[in-house]
Amino acid sequence: MEAKRALLIVDVQNDFCPGGALAVPEADKIIPNLNKYIKIFYKAKLPIFASRDWHPARTKHFKDFGGIWPVHCIQNTRGAAFHPKLKLPKDTIFLYKGMSDQKDSYSVFQAEDSRGTEFKKLLDLLGIRELYIGGLATDYCVKSSVLDALRYGFKVRLLIDAIKGVDLKPGDSVRAIEEMVKKGAKKATLKILNR
Repeated sequence: MEAKRALLIVDVQNDFCPGGALAVPEADKIIPNLNKYIKIFYKAKLPIFASRDWHPARTKHFKDFGGIWPVHCIQNTRGAAFHPKLKLPKDTIFLYKGMSDQKDSYSVFQAEDSRGTEFKKLLDLLGIRELYIGGLATDYCVKSSVLDALRYGFKVRLLIDAIKGVDLKPGDSVRAIEEMVKKGAKKATLKILNR
């Protein structure tokens, strides 16, 4: 069986976009490019995954309970919903992470679908060996997901024109991209894909 590719969109949720509880600067600017990637993968009949933070109201992830982040992406709230301009097809496979009140769960490899199947198992079942990854935030969930994918032996294309970072410390996103590339991720853009 030919190794299949899939698109992974990480955490493009209201709380991570302008006006949200933990807004990534200019996060909404990547949505038009993400929609173009979605179109390409949908036309090619390749799987599309979309992850979302899906936190309980009380979790060690939040400042109030010992973590570093403000309250965000609480299950079934508007903040946890995907950004309304993100055009996800009906057959998108949704992945939920951060449901534990004890763990941070930055990586999508700590996520599961609505039936409780872990992301890695889904990839193995579908015969996927290469992931095209975009979304939020470059220096946290995107980076953790890319590094885990590489660790598990997947090929990774990092969608440079469809990621944005938090940059808690100036330059965090640039350093994150350098680390991902050093570990084996290849940079990709719409221009490269449309050649």
